[in-house]
Amino acid sequence: MPTSHLSEPDSDQDALPTDRAFRELSALPAGPERRSCRSRVIDAWLPMAYRLATRFRNRGEPMDDLRQVAAMGLVKAVDRFDPTRGKAFETYAIPTVTGELKRHFRDHTWDVHVPRRVQDLRNQVRLSQRDLSQRPGAHVPTPSDVAADTGLSEEDVNLGMQAMGSYSAYSLDAEPAGADGGTSLADRLGSRDRALETVLERESVKPGLRELPERERTILYLRYFRDMSQTSIGQRLGLSQMHVSRLLRRTCERLRTDALPKAA
Repeated sequence: MPTSHLSEPDSDQDALPTDRAFRELSALPAGPERRSCRSRVIDAWLPMAYRLATRFRNRGEPMDDLRQVAAMGLVKAVDRFDPTRGKAFETYAIPTVTGELKRHFRDHTWDVHVPRRVQDLRNQVRLSQRDLSQRPGAHVPTPSDVAADTGLSEEDVNLGMQAMGSYSAYSLDAEPAGADGGTSLADRLGSRDRALETVLERESVKPGLRELPERERTILYLRYFRDMSQTSIGQRLGLSQMHVSRLLRRTCERLRTDALPKAA
């Protein structure tokens, strides 16, 4: 099949040979000849796919990425197109490529995933706000203005406005709006309070501490709050160091046993 038949698919004079190329492609069995024919068809229609990709420029995505997505949509269109239906290839290919580009923005460019319905609301609200703000004597559109312009309810408008902040996330190094300077979002994030578990443990043992005999409470206080050695405690209370050690161990085990069910 001559390559020239596929060189300019947008021109009227080459439309029929291109249709003939698709019929030939569909009739070829799997193999090198079919792969070669398929590649030539795809290459011939790539300019159209790239032009469709330019419609989505300036939306935050690199143009090379958009062209790659458009090319993927074109490949799908070539593989799925049925020339026996009597329709021109571009009638089938344009919606396929455009749908692939829209799907890319819907599924891969949002920093925070939101449902498709909310994404659509966001787009309607964004376009309405842009149009309303460009009218002569316009002011900042309110949710009621957008609702009247789009036919949406104010609840849906507010939902779309909230979704605008989900498309791209702020850097943790960025300063919050109205910040005096020098304080990033990361500096303002909360962190785990390591003292929280200590508070829980102290509260869980309080009932057991109140039930201890006076001597055991005194030993615990002198050991863990006054940082006295077992020998010094024994001398103060008239006990041996070994006796103090046994009392400490037994008291701690009792407190631990009593506190476990309450902590759970």
